[in-house]
Amino acid sequence: MTATGLPTAPAAHRPAHRDPNVLRWLAAYACSMVGDSVYYLALSWAAVQAGSPAQAGIVMSVSALPRAVLMLFGGVVADRLGPRRVVIGSDAVRCAAVLAVAALLFLTSPGLWPLAVLALVFGTVDAVFMPAVGALPARVTSHDQLARVQGMRGLVIRLSYVVGAPLGGLGVAVGGAAAAFCLAGLLIAVSVPLLVSLRVRELPAEDRSAAPTRAPTPWQDLRAGLTYTRRHRVLAPLMLAIALGDLGFVGPLNVGLTLLADRRGWGAAGMGWVLAGCGVGAGCASMLLTVRGRLPRAGLVAACTILAGSVAIGALALVPGLVGAVVVALLVGLLAGLSGALCQAMLQTETEPGYLGRVSAVSGLVSLGLAPLSMPVSAAAVGAYGTTPVYVVSAAVCGLGGVVALVAPGVRRAELPR
Repeated sequence: MTATGLPTAPAAHRPAHRDPNVLRWLAAYACSMVGDSVYYLALSWAAVQAGSPAQAGIVMSVSALPRAVLMLFGGVVADRLGPRRVVIGSDAVRCAAVLAVAALLFLTSPGLWPLAVLALVFGTVDAVFMPAVGALPARVTSHDQLARVQGMRGLVIRLSYVVGAPLGGLGVAVGGAAAAFCLAGLLIAVSVPLLVSLRVRELPAEDRSAAPTRAPTPWQDLRAGLTYTRRHRVLAPLMLAIALGDLGFVGPLNVGLTLLADRRGWGAAGMGWVLAGCGVGAGCASMLLTVRGRLPRAGLVAACTILAGSVAIGALALVPGLVGAVVVALLVGLLAGLSGALCQAMLQTETEPGYLGRVSAVSGLVSLGLAPLSMPVSAAAVGAYGTTPVYVVSAAVCGLGGVVALVAPGVRRAELPR
């Protein structure tokens, strides 16, 4: 499947929110994300119905291993074949797998094994899908629109969380897990023709030497990508800042928040309000970037928002009342959403197009492979030392990411293209 080049001026410099090509990509991404949300709800429901809670937990975690192990090679595949082609193939495979399990559940009660196979397939496909998704925006719009695209992407992610869970619940209520799986497969299927119609930029001639077609083996491609990231004056410290920020953020805002709500007597409803505040803040950050399109001194702003966000994370454990916690959570979401979108936009603008898949894979591995490890550590630490010390330490780790971004000249001085 060949990609067609984007036209030059004036269409290529059209604002992203008015560019039909970007809007097609965004619609495809939205369908895929909502389908994912429905899929995960259907998988958890089917696994609980077919086995014990412990077995259901194993099924839900099956996809994590291949995703973590194969993610870096997924970046190699995205750079070799092109992100558009990889995303199309990934969505087609995921759609076929989900619909096959839906048909199996309609016809019989096979137990846990097809659910485990489906989770394994999803995790394996995600390992190539996620780096390709990270590399695709830079190929469908101009560099000066990448911050706006990241804002629009953030809005889609929030929307998928809001829409996907009720849709999945409705599917389960109407026709059980089989109907929910069918709905998820159809949603993912809608993204395929939209992606097929997408027009992407060819690699510039000066960047073709960076493309992995000249490297004899995938191992050499991978090593070249890691070396490129490690030696880059912006990407290396930026990746470290992202890793530290995620490590300090994920634990307190996931398992830590559950324990904090329990100890403060807020209950499940109170925890939901705090999470809603965080989601609204992140949505506001995405809206800001969507409207503005670009923030000056992006590197400095990202460093400062990481530092401010770390203070807000620590303050979350010190606010006694629920209303105050919701307000602080809103600030956490706003600052984390803004810094995250700016960091991703800088990754895409600073990376040579031939390396985008591999750099996106490193970023994805940090966020999806390394950061979740902080959750069991946070839970154990809360049990041993209480919520306040754990939140303070997590805030310090997150703040260290801001310090790294602030003291690294390449990141601090980084600008998004005009």
